[in-house]
Amino acid sequence: MKLYVTRHGETIVNAQHRVSGRGDVPLTDRGRAQAQALAQRAAGEPIDLILASPLQRAWETAQAVARVKEIPLLAEPRLMELDYGSYDLVDIDDPGFQAVRRTFTRRMGGGESVLQAAARIYPLLDELHGRYEGQNLLLVCHGTVCRVIHSYFHDLTAQEFWDSIPDNCELRCYEW
Repeated sequence: MKLYVTRHGETIVNAQHRVSGRGDVPLTDRGRAQAQALAQRAAGEPIDLILASPLQRAWETAQAVARVKEIPLLAEPRLMELDYGSYDLVDIDDPGFQAVRRTFTRRMGGGESVLQAAARIYPLLDELHGRYEGQNLLLVCHGTVCRVIHSYFHDLTAQEFWDSIPDNCELRCYEW
């Protein structure tokens, strides 16, 4: 069983190098082109089902793949991005944001901690493995969610965790 994981296409918030959490921002034209390119790459992969965050940037990316592959697409709220609280939309290099992200236990700006995100994503992965055994899935989600998924399959230091963000529409594959 294969698990494919991708991050949504580019948004204006990504292009401006700002923190992008639960704000529901659309794809840029470049992000739409990235989603179409992802759909073409995914066309040759044995993907049976797509699950996506309901935030429009991930949903629109997933729809591009679903149209090309002609496979089902389901919304999965547990794939929503980390709630960055008051850090949502701040510059990624903001000193306060950089300080709080060094720990996995602190809530980001009153939102959610990385551990809280892992507490919703790890059980989801366990559930998907059991429910869809024998099928290959594509998860379309967000940067930190992709990091958490990567940490499910690989032991990572804190620095490796933060460095493991995929590019927009990069397609990763894990095997159970």
